Amino acid sequence: MLEVRDVCFHYRSGSSILKNISFQVRQGDILCILGPNGTGKTTLLRCLLGLLPPKSGSVLVEGRDCSKLSARERARRLAYVPQSSGLTFPYEAGEVVLMGRIAHLKGGTAPGRKDRETAREAMGMLGILSLERRLFQELSGGERQLVLIARALAQQAKVLVMDEPTANLDYGNQVKTLRVAKNLAGRGYGICMTSHFPDHAFWVCNTTALMRDGFLFARGPPEQTITSENLSELYRTPVRVSTVDTGQKVCIPRMEE
Repeated sequence: MLEVRDVCFHYRSGSSILKNISFQVRQGDILCILGPNGTGKTTLLRCLLGLLPPKSGSVLVEGRDCSKLSARERARRLAYVPQSSGLTFPYEAGEVVLMGRIAHLKGGTAPGRKDRETAREAMGMLGILSLERRLFQELSGGERQLVLIARALAQQAKVLVMDEPTANLDYGNQVKTLRVAKNLAGRGYGICMTSHFPDHAFWVCNTTALMRDGFLFARGPPEQTITSENLSELYRTPVRVSTVDTGQKVCIPRMEE
């Protein structure tokens, strides 16, 4: 569903930010990209979304080169879930979700009945129809995140790009958001997400990419990729990956120098 082939990127006066990045996201996959701050994760997502053109390499969505698609065509295939929203106007949550239909509207036309039904179906899928008339700015962090995911679903794109979807959420809402992502993958969506929590990859992801200094130095199933050695190298701090009595793996930073 999403294929990244040898993508490189740099700004005009700067050094390389992305160096030969390659990976695939198939139907039902959840790919988690882990890496420290400043390593190029956000730049990579912008390249995937067509906001930044790669200097070399290519990004394909459903087999089509993103650089040859219009913004509207990309939006019908690829939806973005940010970690927060800059909305300041007092929109109702239902109106925010309805914004996801813009890619399907002809220029200057207002959303019709079908668009509103699609938006409500997206909210119903996430169990947030009760928020439809609530002001977006008055929602909790977890509720806002679910509204932003519903907006992406209303686009009816089958590939979701999620930028740290659990950032700034409490523990319960982190779990709820990740459950939603897992359920969506089960419905056939392909998901590419970034995170600062290696544990989350064990919870819901079937593939992981470790990114540092603009390149991927490890990629594969979480059980093979997220190791004590790899995480210690990735974050340049001692980390131990252990298995608890439930059989689940956890990542534990070592506080001693």
